[in-house]
Amino acid sequence: QVQLVESGGGLVQAGGSLRLSCVASGRTFGNYAMGWFRQAPGKEREFVAAINWSGVTTYYADSAKGRFAISRDNAKNTMYLQMNSLKPEDSAVYYCAGDRFRFGRRPSNYDLWGQGTQVTVSS
Repeated sequence: QVQLVESGGGLVQAGGSLRLSCVASGRTFGNYAMGWFRQAPGKEREFVAAINWSGVTTYYADSAKGRFAISRDNAKNTMYLQMNSLKPEDSAVYYCAGDRFRFGRRPSNYDLWGQGTQVTVSS
């Protein structure tokens, strides 16, 4: 069973950048479609970005387009989320997620989840 561990969160000023990483245990990471989601206090978990198993196909939430970039390195069992021009409304716990058979924007598409990493953007 693949396990996911996020890192790279922290406190950053508005306009700054962070790069989140999601490291997967196991040798089948390359078979998984992956996604990033976030959840702010009192809000539902929302889609940020997704990437297919090969990295060729990506999807972004409108709020992430032009500012965030999702990528993966299957040789390193790692997925990334480069976040630029951060805004206070980007503050949330960011989760990585994976699934072998489904891909897309809905949290229900993914059966593997990490524990989350906190991102706080100050104004």
